[in-house]
Amino acid sequence: MFSCYITPMNLALFQPDIAGNVGTILRLTACLGVPCDIIEPCGFAFGERGLKRAGMDYAASASITRHLDWEHFEANASQNGKRIILMTSKGSVPLHHATFEPNDIILMGSESAGVPDHVHSRADARIHIPMQSGFRSLNVAVAAGMALGEGLRQTGQFAQS
Repeated sequence: MFSCYITPMNLALFQPDIAGNVGTILRLTACLGVPCDIIEPCGFAFGERGLKRAGMDYAASASITRHLDWEHFEANASQNGKRIILMTSKGSVPLHHATFEPNDIILMGSESAGVPDHVHSRADARIHIPMQSGFRSLNVAVAAGMALGEGLRQTGQFAQS
């Protein structure tokens, strides 16, 4: 179990495009007790209607912090001493070799464009999920679940039930 003095792992979404994926991810973070950061602008009107179908009633229980833009998010992460761990198909470290720390932020890029070069270069680590040859990427919600599960497992932050 982690110390109450350590801020918990977070999941962050960089300018997400698809409300259904965000709803699914908010359901994931609510169920696992992980805060979620949304880095705007979003590619959809952020609101209950767009998120409700995928997030169901779980999304209302999610701990969400919305950031006006990348600069505001990055300043907040730096101020709180958090590492930014980018999940990217261009990552050099496979997920099963990655080492997570308790207060990391796992950052997911937008569905259509990932993250721009300045965000990619700012990340403290760039991790990919190994896949069969010929495939580009997983759905962002699936990838987020895999990465978050591994991070929580390594840092002992899964809820005790």
